[in-house]
Amino acid sequence: MWNLPNLLTLLRILCIPLLVVVYFLPWEWRHPASAAIFGIAAITDWFDGYLARKLNQMTPFGAFLDPVADKLIVAVALVVLLQTHPNLLFAVPTMVIISREIVISALREWMAEIGRRTSVAVSYVGKIKTTLQMIAIAFLLLIDPEKYPTLDYAGIFLLYVAAALTLWSMCLYLAAAWPDLSGASGDKNSRET
Repeated sequence: MWNLPNLLTLLRILCIPLLVVVYFLPWEWRHPASAAIFGIAAITDWFDGYLARKLNQMTPFGAFLDPVADKLIVAVALVVLLQTHPNLLFAVPTMVIISREIVISALREWMAEIGRRTSVAVSYVGKIKTTLQMIAIAFLLLIDPEKYPTLDYAGIFLLYVAAALTLWSMCLYLAAAWPDLSGASGDKNSRET
């Protein structure tokens, strides 16, 4: 369980409180420092999966922890950025991205419960969405919105593109799961809400 890929995933989770503390420190370099921390975490996301496959060290613990670490660092970074962007323009993509992660996590859990987890496996669009989210968030962490408002708007534009991909990937997952959700697949399994 404590192999290199899983340790990299844990490092990503440990970066979260460090990112929050550094971003709110009253010092001149807080933006590039927090962007660097987020960037390191984003790079570990690629490396842990690559190493797990390359070294044949894929584990159930890693399969569970990797998507959790991704969702945590993205959600926390967006909430942190919302503090310096307290407006509707920034709240909308933040709400879309975080809400989608909750919906798809619940969908995957439900699909796993009925034995259909592979129907909602990570797609290529989902990987592009994650990459674009990471780029947009790192860019926004790097930019001081008061000093560089034009660059900040460019970062927000990137975040909107990521949010659009986020919605698209959610629609793809829901479409793949729709036969089970609607009962059209003939599966008698259901849950009370």
